[in-house]
Amino acid sequence: MVKIDLITGFLGSGKTTFIKKYAGYLVDQGFNIGILENDFGAVNVDMMLLQDLTGDHCELEMISGGCDRETHRRRFRTKLISMGMCGYDRVLVEPSGIYDVDEFFDVLQDEPLDQWYEIGNVIVIVDAKLENEMSETADYLLASEAANAGRIILSRAEEATKEEIENTIRHLNRALEQVHCGRVLDQEIMRRNGEELTEQDFDEILNCGYVIESYQKMDMENHEVFDSLYFMNVKMAEAKLRKVIEKVMSDSACGDIFRIKGFLKTADDHWYQLNATHHEITIKPIEAGQKVLIVIGTHLSEDRIREYFES
Repeated sequence: MVKIDLITGFLGSGKTTFIKKYAGYLVDQGFNIGILENDFGAVNVDMMLLQDLTGDHCELEMISGGCDRETHRRRFRTKLISMGMCGYDRVLVEPSGIYDVDEFFDVLQDEPLDQWYEIGNVIVIVDAKLENEMSETADYLLASEAANAGRIILSRAEEATKEEIENTIRHLNRALEQVHCGRVLDQEIMRRNGEELTEQDFDEILNCGYVIESYQKMDMENHEVFDSLYFMNVKMAEAKLRKVIEKVMSDSACGDIFRIKGFLKTADDHWYQLNATHHEITIKPIEAGQKVLIVIGTHLSEDRIREYFES
C-alpha cells in the first residue's frame, strides 16, 4: 500500500516551505514521491513554489479549485485514484489553509482508495508567533487540524521568543478545549522550524503517525466564510508594492484579511514572490511566476482592494 501524509496548517503557517524540506529528505532516502497540491482556490500559487522539486523521484499534481466542497472532494478522490497507479512509495497532500481535515480521512475510506492507501502521518505546521486573538471559525480550523496531528512543527520558531512560543501552545490547547477535544498538546510539538530540523528530526517526523480524537464539529454554513479574491496582472515596483500591501492589510474597509500571496512582475521585467500576513510582508526575487495576487480572508471587498492595486 502507498503511504499518504497530510501536511496541513492554517493560512500562511509555512506548509509549502516545510514540504520542500520534507520532500527533499524523502528523495534523499530513496523514496519515489508524489505531491498533491489540494487547494480550494482557482489558482494554485504554491504549486509554482515547488516546481524545483520535480525530477525522477518526485512529481507534482494539483486539483483545480474554484469549486464547491462536494465537487472538490470528488476531484480529490479522482486524483488520488490516478496517483495510486503511478508507483509512488509515498504521497504528500498539502491542502488549503482552511481545509476540513475530516475530508482527508473520509475520502481514504472510499473504495478503491481504502485498498491502495495507508495513512502515514498527519503533520501540522503552526506559526510560532500565532496571533492571540482569532475568530471563532479560525480557532475551530486550528483545533481541527491539531486534533489528529502526529507532530506539530512551529514555523518561524527562530524568530519567536520563549514567551511567544508558550503563548502559541496555550492557544492551541485552548482551541482544542473550545471544541471539547480532550487532547492536551506538549510532547507532540517540535519547537524548531523547518530550517533547523536535522535528519534525525525528519526520521522522527517520518514515523510520527497520527491520532484519532473526537471533537465537536462546527456548522460552517452558519459562521463566517473564508473567501479568496484574485487580482491578475498587478504590476508595480517592489517598494511601492510593500506600501500598498501594508495599507490593504490595515484598511478595515478591505475586509478581514488573513493573507496575501502570489507573484508579480516589476516594470523592469523581474519576477517577485509575495507572501504577506499581519506578522510580516516578504517580497523576494523568483526565477518565474504567474501574474496573480490572491487575497484570503473574510468579508472581503473586491472593489476596495482593487482600488489599491490599480492606484
